Amino acid sequence: MGFFFELTTILNSLSTELLWFIMLVFCFFSILIFLRIFGYIGIFIYSALAVIAGNIQVLKTVDFFYSPEPVALGTILFASTFLCTDILSEYYGKEKARMNILIGFSAFLFMTLLMVITIGFQPSDADWVQESLSNVFTPMTRFFIASMIAYLISQYFDVWFYNYLKQALSGKSLWLRNNLSTIISSLVDNTVFSIFAWILLNPEPVSVYNVIMIYILGTYLLRIFIALLDTPFVYIAKFFIPKTND
Repeated sequence: MGFFFELTTILNSLSTELLWFIMLVFCFFSILIFLRIFGYIGIFIYSALAVIAGNIQVLKTVDFFYSPEPVALGTILFASTFLCTDILSEYYGKEKARMNILIGFSAFLFMTLLMVITIGFQPSDADWVQESLSNVFTPMTRFFIASMIAYLISQYFDVWFYNYLKQALSGKSLWLRNNLSTIISSLVDNTVFSIFAWILLNPEPVSVYNVIMIYILGTYLLRIFIALLDTPFVYIAKFFIPKTND
């Protein structure tokens, strides 16, 4: 059947929680590998891929032990972009961290427009992927807008807050700066996206209570957990920076 088909079959046999943790570790180590091979440009590359893949992953829902409702994927990839900006802020400065945000935003916008044009081509009679492509790459307008607004606001806030803490703490307590900036920025991300997607841009607005309890806090515990786990990788990243990288 092919290697990837067999691999998918094996992964399907694992529990959701175990596979989720495997993906978390895979993403965090991938950031270090990209950093080692390409320097800060590797972080740019990873962030662009993570934003694109995260917005595709979020279309799939899985059952998680802590939630009575299905939980959308994408949390790990979106959360890992905060690790990227923190690494860039710490070792390369806030300007490169801000550039990383624009690269991620531009990559997703380009990918979306490119796929919309692709779907716009009239398919042949033998084509079998048009419907699948349309389901994945034709974004619901409100989710696309909400996602992009939340991404820009939360990422820029993360860079600002991280550097504010760095200055306030005289460059000390890296673990505290990383955790505080990521945990609060993740809440900003969840909040902005949920308000735009489910209230402001929704033709049938969801109640504020449900937005807070289901959409804002629903995945926030996972994001706190991820923020705590990514802290060692900010420290380790120092040893993955290429000697010749400026």
